[in-house]
Amino acid sequence: MTETEQQHRAAIRITLIGSLIDTLLGISKIAFGMLSHSAALVADGIHSLSDLATDALVLVMLRISAQDPDKDHPWGHGRFETVGTVFLGSALIAVAGAMAYESLQNLLQVSSLKIPEWPALVVAAVSIVAKEGIYRYSLQIANQVNSDLLRANAWHSRTDALSSIVVFVGVAGAMSGLPWLDSVAAIAVALFVARIGWRFAWQSLLELVDTALPDEQLKPLQACVMSIDGIRNVHSFKSRRVGNQSVLEMHIQVAPYLSASEGHFLGDRAVCKLHEQFEDIGHVIYHIDTYDDELEQVCHSRPLRPQIEAQLAPLLVELPLGLQLKRLDLHYHHQQIDLELCFLWTEYQHPSPEQLACQVREQLGNPAWLHRVQISFGADG
Repeated sequence: MTETEQQHRAAIRITLIGSLIDTLLGISKIAFGMLSHSAALVADGIHSLSDLATDALVLVMLRISAQDPDKDHPWGHGRFETVGTVFLGSALIAVAGAMAYESLQNLLQVSSLKIPEWPALVVAAVSIVAKEGIYRYSLQIANQVNSDLLRANAWHSRTDALSSIVVFVGVAGAMSGLPWLDSVAAIAVALFVARIGWRFAWQSLLELVDTALPDEQLKPLQACVMSIDGIRNVHSFKSRRVGNQSVLEMHIQVAPYLSASEGHFLGDRAVCKLHEQFEDIGHVIYHIDTYDDELEQVCHSRPLRPQIEAQLAPLLVELPLGLQLKRLDLHYHHQQIDLELCFLWTEYQHPSPEQLACQVREQLGNPAWLHRVQISFGADG
């Protein structure tokens, strides 16, 4: 089993454990709340049972996001986890709103509240310990697998612990003659929970609209690419998050006279080094440049090979007997082109490189895009 599969199973396991604890706590809170005349504990029990819905959402999204890329989802299924985090963050905000509303209602009707009994304190204390334990364990697993969905679910567990603290304080306060203490504390906790929910939902929404990684994360990535010997520059650097991975696109600039295979190898080496140094790097797309095409508009400023070959055809037909073009290389850079022509000959006498270079320039009409013409000769075979 791979490390990724082990982490995925650990994430599912902790979610299932949390679901079981939510079920036991929810039933216990409702039962003892009714027996102990604690409306707050009954409400907290309903809150615990409602966590089962979010646990089910987390399980579904974890299973989908772990699937390999397919025809319909070539970038993988990581965004399903992001969508789940948006829903979970929204659920936290909704829970906070419900807590605040109920607490305000209780605060206005504090004189009519019944005095709860001591079993409510015991159940609330057990809930605090259990849910805080699930929170800490879930957060540990979430950090291991780098999952915002699990982090949000961990905080959802902590909201249950916080609401149980409110219940404990409220019950103790009511038994001590301060019934309003429960409502005031609950409103404060609700504001805190809403802030956590908003943070998770907003971060996930930013990911869904392909927001770039912050500069403090991009700079080390760019430095990693630039550390490869032979890479002159990296530009058009784009980034986004897909689930728990970073997806990168970039243009890598190399020397204009490198072969295509060498330039491509430098790009592959940069990708390998990114994966070696940064665990969260997912897919990387790169384009090899011989110039900074972010600054230069070059799409229509220079001719392609077929046009140049067509212009040179009459000259090549008139070459001296025994002189034959073996290779024509084009080097595009800085709005211009360098031509390299290698000729074969079978006789000792042949034109000088300077003569042939002048003929090539004249045949092409001395265009502004022509930077240099280099001529070389070689024996056949």
